[in-house]
Amino acid sequence: MDISRKKFILFFVISAFAFMFISNALFGTEARVFPWNEKSFLGTDSPIAWKSAGYKISYPIKVVLIGPFDNVFHDDPPPPLVAAVFAFYWSILALILHYLLGKIKRA
Repeated sequence: MDISRKKFILFFVISAFAFMFISNALFGTEARVFPWNEKSFLGTDSPIAWKSAGYKISYPIKVVLIGPFDNVFHDDPPPPLVAAVFAFYWSILALILHYLLGKIKRA
């Protein structure tokens, strides 16, 4: 890849936070990166048709971004801890993706 590993990770983490905020603002109940009023960070399906369709489209991406932490942080942890854990998890995902894209480009 032409982009450095650090820039790719930074771009990926910022994009993941932006995606979570925008998708929760549009399709969820709160305009937050990680909504606390819902049972799951993945969100809940809405009875409004366009929100339901948007939720179903963004659901696979959220499953990958949330990963194993879906119901872990709803016991009132400090918000910086939640953001730090997700940033670390997304950095690992970005490293894996950068490696795989580099392998594909070289092949």
